[in-house]
Formats: sequence, C-alpha cells, structure tokens
Amino acid sequence: MSRARHLAAAAVLAPALALSGCAGGPTTRLLDAVAAEPQEILATHRIFVATTRATADDRKEVFSGERSVDVNYARVDVTLPKVHEPGKVEHPRAGARRDPARHFAAGEVALYPAREGFRRALGESLKRTRGRALVFIHGYRTPFDNSVYRAAQIVHDSGYHGTPVLFSWASTGRTVDYIYDNNSATVARDGLEDTLRQLRAAGAIRIDIVAHSMGNWLTMETLRQMALSGNRDVHNSLGDVILASPDIDVDVFKSQLRRIGKIDWPIFVILSRDDRALLASSIIAGNRPRVGDYGNDADLASLGITVVDISGISSGGDRLNHAKFAENPLMVQLLGSRLNEDQMLDGNSDDITRRIDGLAQGLGQTLGSAAEIIVTTPFEVINIAVGGRR
Repeated sequence: MSRARHLAAAAVLAPALALSGCAGGPTTRLLDAVAAEPQEILATHRIFVATTRATADDRKEVFSGERSVDVNYARVDVTLPKVHEPGKVEHPRAGARRDPARHFAAGEVALYPAREGFRRALGESLKRTRGRALVFIHGYRTPFDNSVYRAAQIVHDSGYHGTPVLFSWASTGRTVDYIYDNNSATVARDGLEDTLRQLRAAGAIRIDIVAHSMGNWLTMETLRQMALSGNRDVHNSLGDVILASPDIDVDVFKSQLRRIGKIDWPIFVILSRDDRALLASSIIAGNRPRVGDYGNDADLASLGITVVDISGISSGGDRLNHAKFAENPLMVQLLGSRLNEDQMLDGNSDDITRRIDGLAQGLGQTLGSAAEIIVTTPFEVINIAVGGRR
C-alpha cells in the first residue's frame, strides 16, 4: 500500500476513534420525542422490523446492540418533519430531545411477541401493496434508532410504493466495534433467511433487497446459504438486489457469487472510489480492496452483475462518501424509480440515459455541479452526464 493511502486511511480512522471514546456517543433512544402538532408533520411511514438485536434494558431504546438468540419483531411508525430535505435524516444535536417538527421521530412502536402476529400484519400490508416488499439491511456502526430512521428516509425520498421491512442486526453503533459488528452480521444469516421466507409465506410476490455497507456481507452470505439449501422458493420471489457500498473483500464476493450460481434476478453494485469509510475497512482487513471502492468495474460486471459507479457525484451530507445511494437526491430517486418500475436499468443505453436525465432535470438545482454516473453491464458501458446545465 502506498504512503499516501496509509495517510488517507489514518485521517479517516483517527478522528472516528477519538470520537468513539467520548462520553457514550450519540443517544440511542428511539422513543424520546416531544409532542408535535399534525400540521408540522410531512409524512408518516410504517416500517416493519425483524431484528437479531436483544431487547434493551432502557425501554425507550427498544432494541440494543446486544445479540438475541431469537429474531424479534416490531413495527415503527416514523414521522418526517415538514422541513425535511431529500437525502437527509434530520437529527437533533447531541443531548437534545427529538422534536417531530424538526427531526425524524418514532410516533408509535408495536412489538409482536410471536412471529405469527408479525406475519399476519405483513400479510395485511402486502395485500395493500400488491405483494411488493422492500427489505433494507443497514451497515456497520448503526444503532437501532438510526437504522429505523434511515429505512424511513429511503422509503420516503425514493417514493417506494411497497411494504418496507427493516432487517436490523446487532450493531453497537460504535466505531471501535468493527469486529463485533462483523460477527453480529454473520450470526444474523439465519434470521435474515427466515425473514425472507416469512415474507414469501405472508404473500410477497416480489421482494427487493437494498443493503448498505457491512449489511451486504450479511445479504450475500444469506443468499449463498439459501442456494446451498437447494430450496429456491425465496429466490423465485426476489426482484432487485441492490448492494450499496459493499464492505466485502472482492475475492470473497466473487466466491459468494460462484456458490450462489445462476442468478435469476438483477444484482446491482453501487460503488464509489472516494468512499473513505471503505478505505478504512480495507486497512483493517489487511489492505484488501472492498467491493464498494473497487477499481475495476468491468471485472465485477463480468460476474453477471450491473455496476453503478457514482464516484463522480456529490455525497450530500456524508463526509465519508459512504452513503451516497441514500443521501444524494438523484441517487435516492433513481433507486425508487428502479424499485417501483419493473424496467429501469435493464433497457438499452438510450433508455437508461433518458430516465436518469429526466430525474436529474426534475431535481432542478439540487444536483450542483456537473457530474457523471457510469453504468457497466455485462454487455456495455454507459456514461451519463448529470447536473451543471442550468
């Protein structure tokens, strides 16, 4: 590894580790908001939750970063403030309570003591959404409350029309617990597989998956595990599998794909070569490249997947450039367009360019300076220029 790369990684790790040692880090209380008036609320989204987290001692936290032997189930009604801006999750400053007029907040939380009640509730929602479900799987250093709010932000800003399900594995939310988080994601494989099967049993006709960061390791391991079982009922219900900023060793990813075998559903990898969080991960992992900042799009596309390289677009509010898929207004709307329509990036290059350009124009000035998205399919490379035209 070059000296410059070492220095860049140190610049990422040192401040993060220093902050993680501060008094307790950010609050993890999901139920800690002041009252709000209805006219102050922009929208409310019901998020179904399956989690391998243990129940928290603090009831307002709901679920902790500790692991549970069993999968726990809940639903959370999340409110968004009228001041919400696309791509942002509005949080209070450290130590302050949530104000639903200004911040994302949990309006109501319901726990399901048994999986049967959770499945019935899923079935009722799936009937209203024509059998479409989206499973979001968060990444490393994500406490439960933040995983809920990110799921709600993606659903709202993307305009997704189906039933949203958050699979939340036991991340502590602390920078120093990278190895613990990785092991927690591995432990959660059976829980995610069971959740996907429950969705199928509850009436899901199409199940889309959006995973972020270390959540991609859990996703790929679960898909590999299901392929090995020989039971392909869930595979037949899968729609798009969207892997955003995958924190997976490239060689491991290739071996996972080989073991999964024939892919009957589209896999998209969203990567960015200025992802500073994955730079730090590669150092921790012995200087091995991660899929999410890999430098060879064509190599990944040769595995039968579509690579969406967003190195050339801004990150929104993410200083580490690790959550562009959700925090860049164009990307989150492009994500929703893909999930809500059966055809998006499967068409020819003219159709892809037209659709992305249409979204870009609809976003007006929010794109900022000129940028480029590079889509590499197993058959062609498509360069789409966006922004900087007004």
